[in-house]
Amino acid sequence: MNCSNCGHFNDGGKFCVKCGHKLQEEAAASQTAAASEYQPQPQPQTAYASQQPNERVRQAKKVSKSFFSYFAEGIKNPTATAHAAGESQFVNALITVILYALSIPIMLYVGWKLLLIQFVRSMFKLPVISAEMDPSDIEEFNMGINFIKATDINSIIHFNFTDFVFKQGILIFIGLAVIIGATYIAAKFGKVDVSFKEFFSRFGTFLIIPTALLLIGLVLAFLHVEYFSYFMNFGLLSIFLVVPFTIASFKQSGTSGLDRIYSTLIVYVVITIVLAFIANGLGEEAKTIITRMGNSTELNDLF
Repeated sequence: MNCSNCGHFNDGGKFCVKCGHKLQEEAAASQTAAASEYQPQPQPQTAYASQQPNERVRQAKKVSKSFFSYFAEGIKNPTATAHAAGESQFVNALITVILYALSIPIMLYVGWKLLLIQFVRSMFKLPVISAEMDPSDIEEFNMGINFIKATDINSIIHFNFTDFVFKQGILIFIGLAVIIGATYIAAKFGKVDVSFKEFFSRFGTFLIIPTALLLIGLVLAFLHVEYFSYFMNFGLLSIFLVVPFTIASFKQSGTSGLDRIYSTLIVYVVITIVLAFIANGLGEEAKTIITRMGNSTELNDLF
């Protein structure tokens, strides 16, 4: 150890052998400085960062468990579950509406080829067309249908999943928001004293069964079962039942409000307009697909 007074190096001891300066205090100060220099610093941000994902995972599990319980109960006892749904079920109702809006474009994306085949078959079954077809034409037509089933046309016409599903899903969600808003306004005109969150929760709860029909259709579409279109149609048309069920589930606070029959009819007009806009959007997508099919040299080469 070097003496701080004269700089002489000492092998040990308490005093410097040259000047007699006390070395024990120097050693203690040196050790304290070294300990403080190499003392690990706490990292609260890292600990917080490691805990934050775990908290998010727990929250996601809690929300998903609550939703599945709510959804299953809504299928088993739809009326009782809807009447019991308050503002606390707003998040679950919102998830149901989102599932309803997204399941339709996903189903169409997965099963549009089957819908095209069904349409062509129905056209060729018309008496005017079928009467003029020879047996050889029918055989060639069936071969063409089987060929379309076995061909991945999506890769040929470059049918983009993100563009179609999210674009149409957002449009359908906006349409549902308009329908729910119109139903709420109609209920208000009928002297129903209820908050929007509670009304939305009850509407979303009555929407569980139509959503379940769409999800069944979605599974069938993934399995390439042509009957998926029936579940899609039932799910879409069921919205006409959700509206009167929701309005009728609330008690009127007076007798001078708009009659529920008229309020329901008004909302039906809104639903018809919304469905027309949705159908128009899907029709434009269908035109785009047909145009791509017509302009595809690869598809023309196949035929």
